[in-house]
Amino acid sequence: MRKPATLLLCSALAACASNGPVATVRQQAPRVALPTVPPPGEPADLAGLKSTQLRLAFGAPAFVRKDGPAEIWRYDGPNCKVFFILYPYGNAMLVRHVETLPRGSEMAADESCISTLKPPSQQSVS
Repeated sequence: MRKPATLLLCSALAACASNGPVATVRQQAPRVALPTVPPPGEPADLAGLKSTQLRLAFGAPAFVRKDGPAEIWRYDGPNCKVFFILYPYGNAMLVRHVETLPRGSEMAADESCISTLKPPSQQSVS
């Protein structure tokens, strides 16, 4: 009588412990649509530049960070920093957003900061 009771208890415990395979849920990062036009205060002449054009206009960045498919290029000026965020488009990387630090409260990028980084011959990038 003791053996069948022990077997019954063990099988009941095993049934409680095993609820079948545990499903692992992987959450994917939400996809964010890129803006079709630059946000207010962002320099329109820089949005859409290819990485090669950006390098010609400003030289080599002080810092590059790859974040998934995007790249962040930082340029250091005497009193500010400019961040260019590039995303892949076809076979090229395009500037999709520009920010400066410091910046005004109503703008993404301060034009005067950006102009301090451009050589005098590159005051207008196309």
